[in-house]
Amino acid sequence: MSAAEDRGTAAQPGDGTSGDGTSAEALVDEARRWWQTDIIDIRPGEIALRGYPIEQLIGNVGFVETIWLMLRGELPSRAQATLLESALVASVDHGPQAPSIAIARMATTCGVPVNGAMASAINVLDDIHGGPGQQCMELYLEVDAECEQGRDLDDAVRLVLQRRRDAGVTYIPGFGHRFHPLDPRTPRLLSLVDAAAADGTVSGRFATIGRAVEAAIGAGKPRPIPMNVDGVTAVIYCELGFTPELGRGVFILARSVGILAHASEQMVQGGRIKGPLPKSIGYTYTGPERRSVAGAGDERRSTS
Repeated sequence: MSAAEDRGTAAQPGDGTSGDGTSAEALVDEARRWWQTDIIDIRPGEIALRGYPIEQLIGNVGFVETIWLMLRGELPSRAQATLLESALVASVDHGPQAPSIAIARMATTCGVPVNGAMASAINVLDDIHGGPGQQCMELYLEVDAECEQGRDLDDAVRLVLQRRRDAGVTYIPGFGHRFHPLDPRTPRLLSLVDAAAADGTVSGRFATIGRAVEAAIGAGKPRPIPMNVDGVTAVIYCELGFTPELGRGVFILARSVGILAHASEQMVQGGRIKGPLPKSIGYTYTGPERRSVAGAGDERRSTS
């Protein structure tokens, strides 16, 4: 094919088509449809979230209600927003010994700005450090599904827990705590769920499921294994109709508040390249004893 013939297959100046004959209007329409969203509509001078003009939301709708609106598509009732807010407040921080918080502080002492410190911390909120709430929601929903099939609650709990044991799972997320014999957040949050169930805001069935799982896990043990903050916030998020993935997401939103606070505090305190422990404490070395390379002399020289 000659160069002239080859040029004939390309768009010609001013003919309004692409090389494959698609019209300019069709290309623009395809570009507009490339990203589609029900979440936000922005035009010159206009912003609307889920159809609500932003200027009407500002000053009339709270931040927690806006989270619900963005994730669920509609504004929550005041009672729903209050229950969601209680779960978010409970999860904002757990001290500088929590890995995500420690990482934010250490990153700050390495000269990382606030966005880098927050990103570094949030990146470790994965299955182990940030995932038990989501995993506990999945457990509750599995129990609920068995109950929907007509099983007695206690039987459903036993069946679901046995499935996990058969799969080699030895840790049930949402129960027990390495620091708190009884998580101080749990009783308060459960009382709020009970109150919300009493006034019809939620059904209360996931609070019942959570308590049944707690009883089954602790049965025959010398000490109870109480529900922790992940277990009780999983109750709340299930009661409010969130998916497990959104349950983890809103936990990360809550914990990011603590991450920001600690990063900001460390910036004020200063410090340079702070590791997890002070130099005076050190760490435990478990490798071989000191030894020499064959044929090498003592290369150290006295400076005296």
